[in-house]
Amino acid sequence: MNSTTKNLETEILSAIAAAPDETSLEQLRIASLGKKGSISERMKMLGSLEQDERRTLGAELNELKSKVASAIAERKQALSRDALAIRLKSGSIDVTLPVRPEMRGTIHPLSHVWEEVVQIWGDLGFTVAEGPHIEDDFHNFGALNMPPEHPARQEHDTFYFNEKPDGSRMLLRTHTSPVQIRTMLSSKPPIRIIAPGRTFRCDSDQTHTPMFHQIEGLVVDRDITFADLAGTIDAFTKAYFGRDFTSRLRPSYFPFTEPSAEFDIQRPDGTWLELGGCGMVHPNVLRNCGLDPDEWQGFAFGFGIDRLAAARHGVDDLRDLFTNDIRFLTQF
Repeated sequence: MNSTTKNLETEILSAIAAAPDETSLEQLRIASLGKKGSISERMKMLGSLEQDERRTLGAELNELKSKVASAIAERKQALSRDALAIRLKSGSIDVTLPVRPEMRGTIHPLSHVWEEVVQIWGDLGFTVAEGPHIEDDFHNFGALNMPPEHPARQEHDTFYFNEKPDGSRMLLRTHTSPVQIRTMLSSKPPIRIIAPGRTFRCDSDQTHTPMFHQIEGLVVDRDITFADLAGTIDAFTKAYFGRDFTSRLRPSYFPFTEPSAEFDIQRPDGTWLELGGCGMVHPNVLRNCGLDPDEWQGFAFGFGIDRLAAARHGVDDLRDLFTNDIRFLTQF
């Protein structure tokens, strides 16, 4: 190898060995092996040399190209290893530090209230009935004596699905009352059920959520009176809230009950809190389910499980129950 090629080799390999990072290494590769690099420029001069000199210098330059390419590859690997070592060191864990305390899992307050409420009604002789979340108009509205112009049927209150070819539309149930209808259609009295489950309405604010949990009850038998309803509500109130709480019924209106009432609980401090609605099953509802109202009577009630949980735990905004904020949940 002539002195010029040797000097070029020494210069390039020394620069490669001293390259501080991959960016600098890439610049060296271009400066030596690129189209206008130092080695490439010398390769272009071979055409002007004599045959023997061209053969000798060409072999030397090809050997130099191989050495430079190998040196660049080795240096690149070394730089990659060094960079990885730095990242691993900076991301290492000091095992001598104290262990960070882990969050302890607990039952969600809604789940806890749901289970407790179902247990109380079970002790009072009620069984659990369930139904689909997606309902048709008959079970959700028609059978419940709700006329076509009723506001609850409007889209501002109900989640509807796309219209079918026959013009009908399925919907997300707005209450668990369809479970009562399905039970009366499939079972003969006497009936004593509760229907807990998710329900859906187009509403969202401090006291309402688009999806909420509701529990409804239904009793159908002979000689059922409004006094039976009042006594049942009061029995539940005392079982859930305690003997210091009392309940009251206020006149109201629902198309599926007659007479209808709202029921409230009185706190120990004397203030009242509305919990839900109730009433005697409307004769039209009984007829829609194939039951003779002259032979069978019944009462129904419904209230929100979310409101029940909020009342017990002092939650001011129902939406907090669905945020899954660990800071909120760890309070329970």
